[in-house]
This record gives sequence, C-alpha cells and structure tokens, in this order.
Amino acid sequence: RDLTVNAMAMDDDGRVIDPYGGQQDLQARLLRHVSPAFAEDPLRVLRVARFAARYAPLGFQVADETLALMRELAESGELQALTAERSWKEISRALMESRPDVFIRVLRDCGALAELLPEVDCLFGVPQPEAHHPEVDTGEHVLLVLQQAAEMKLPLPARWACLLHDLGKGRTPERFWPRHHGHEKSGLAAAKAVNQRCKAPRECQELALLTCEYHTHCHRALELKPGTLLKLFKAFDIYRRPERFELFLGACEADARGRTGLQERDYPQANYLRGAAEAARSAEVKILLEQGFKGAELGAEMEKLRLQRITEYCWERRAPAR
Repeated sequence: RDLTVNAMAMDDDGRVIDPYGGQQDLQARLLRHVSPAFAEDPLRVLRVARFAARYAPLGFQVADETLALMRELAESGELQALTAERSWKEISRALMESRPDVFIRVLRDCGALAELLPEVDCLFGVPQPEAHHPEVDTGEHVLLVLQQAAEMKLPLPARWACLLHDLGKGRTPERFWPRHHGHEKSGLAAAKAVNQRCKAPRECQELALLTCEYHTHCHRALELKPGTLLKLFKAFDIYRRPERFELFLGACEADARGRTGLQERDYPQANYLRGAAEAARSAEVKILLEQGFKGAELGAEMEKLRLQRITEYCWERRAPAR
C-alpha cells in the first residue's frame, strides 16, 4: 500500500493490524507514505495527489514528509519516465474527484505540475484584469473553474476542457499583462501539445480545443451577430453532435463562475445559445428538397435558412441581428 491509512487490516477476532500508524494518521487527517519504497514508482506522486483531491472535503492533507518525498521525485526527473497511458489514467480519475483543484494544487506544491503539465503550471503568477477576474492570478482562476466543474458534476471531457481553456494566457508577453488579447487562438498550440503528450481520448481532445478557441464567444453570446452564431454552430457540428455543444456550455458556465465572489452568478448565455441552436436545427432540409435544390446549391440554401431562423430568434430577444 502507498499510504498508512490504506495499510491496515482486521483479523478474524476483530483486532486491527496497523503496523504503520494508520489509525493515528486517520485521526489526524494525514496522507502519509508507508516507507521509502514509495519512491520506487513515480506514479505514486499522482496517486497521492488524487487521494488528496478525493478526501479534501473530509479535511485530509498530504503529510509534510510525504510532500517532500514527492518533491524529490519531481526534481529527479523520474516523472518523465511515466508512460502517457499510466499518467492519463491517474489524471482522468483525479479530475473526476470531488475536488480536482486540490489535485492540481498538490502537484504544483511538490513541483510535479511543472514536469507533467508545464503549460498549466506557467499560468500561476500570470495576472488578469481584476474587473473581470477578482482572483487576478490565472492559475488560481483555473483551480476555481475546476471546482465549479466538479460542483456542476460535469463529465470528464468538460473538466479537461476547463483545465486547458486558458492556456493562451501563459503565452502572453509580460508587456501586455494583465490583458490577453487573442489568447483563445494562441492557446490552441499549447492545448494540442498537452492533448498529444497525455494521449487524452479523442472526445476530450476535441472539446478542449473547441473550448479554448470559443469560450469567449460563449461569454459574449448576447452580443454576437446571427452570422457569427451560425459559424459557431458549424464549428461544433451541433446538427450531428448536439451533446458536444452542451458540454461546451457547461465548461463555459464553470469558467464564468470560477472567479472569486462570482460563484453564484447567473449565466444566461447558456440558455440563449441553447435557444439559438434549436432555432438553427429547426431549419428542415425537406422544404428545400421539395423546392428542387440539390448538391452544393442545397447546402448553400440550407445555410441561408439556418441563418434566417437564427436571425428571427435574435430579433425576438432583442439581440443584435444585423
């Protein structure tokens, strides 16, 4: 067993067998390694961070000496020897815990985040405009977003998207801080690199890239022109993959609420976009087929019809429709 609290047993007479002081650590709410053999498998660094994420609501913390050993492992470079498959298994499980933000925090505290996810690690210390981000620090914002994603019970692809959505801010030259104009596009290369290195499932990869590129579109939904909405829906292929767009809306809502003091804010953009998407989907190809359209001409007319439906929806809600 990796930790003392997991290294206990009970015999047939009901006596607890506790050779490593697990009961004492259980009472103290400490996650402590059993022995120096912990260092034989660097994956245990991620595993302890995952347990910290799972049991954080109960007040558990990583013992100082265990964190120090995890730091030694991170500094040794041994984490680089982990296969992508083993790392992803721990990362994906940790993101689905009740406090995935604690997982990232513990990895950062021991230096492992810089080894495994340097694109995320470099976000800490990068400022954002305080008017929109009272927490200021981009890394802290990402942790708050993950916390919101867990509270909203979002599935794994959405949580992965939440983790990577602001990677572009880590690429903004310091002279432009705290603003990050164009961070949506500039973060795509970093998100692709993380996706490929971690060998994340295709669904996670696709949603992370789309969320990275379009999350500010979602926040500005009430200002977008019908033509822009049409392009957004095409990018997400809402006509064949409506569930992916729904995951995107969830990730964006977590992003909007993952800010100090704004955790309970309303997010009308999500329902507005749901309505606009439904309007676009209400355009039926049957009508155009009956009018004799076919081939490329049919596709072009279908886009016009969808745009018309979106425009009508926008006008009804007094959104810009020009």
